[in-house]
Amino acid sequence: MNIWFNAVGYQLVWLATVWGATHDRAWLGPLALLPFAAIHLHRRDGRLDAWLLLAAAGAGTVLDSLYAATGTIDYASPFPSGYAAPAWIITLWAAFALTLRHSLRFLQGRWLLAMAFGAAGAPLAYVAAARSWQAVGFPQGVVVAIGALALGWAVVLPLLLRLAMAIEHQAHPRTATHVHG
Repeated sequence: MNIWFNAVGYQLVWLATVWGATHDRAWLGPLALLPFAAIHLHRRDGRLDAWLLLAAAGAGTVLDSLYAATGTIDYASPFPSGYAAPAWIITLWAAFALTLRHSLRFLQGRWLLAMAFGAAGAPLAYVAAARSWQAVGFPQGVVVAIGALALGWAVVLPLLLRLAMAIEHQAHPRTATHVHG
């Protein structure tokens, strides 16, 4: 998979999903995810990405539901409820999973870098979604939200990357690359 295609594809899904959530078109995110996911899942090793998609969607549902339930983040288009991660956020987690073995592969095995990347990147994405489209709000203040996002993503991103490595190693024990850093 070309890493630039993967990175740009993810960004297009992100834009469609966030824009759709704020314009009463929450269906646009899952629709944008379909071709992006289909390209990944129909590849010879697509089953590996499928497992990551399920794991990341699950982890993201838990993490963003925690943010919603504690009032840390308020989501536009809060379907199915205001106390759980909305469907459009779960769509973003599913799309994000498809970057773990491709454009974010360079983070595998580089746990401190992955923690820093998650701690910085996620808050930036949520703040962009808040400021540009009002897709999310921060009822307890932006500092609390950034702190919670940084902490959650500093833990979850390395775990998902570790899972990506483990899945690859199990599928291809002799050819799986191990990155150390």
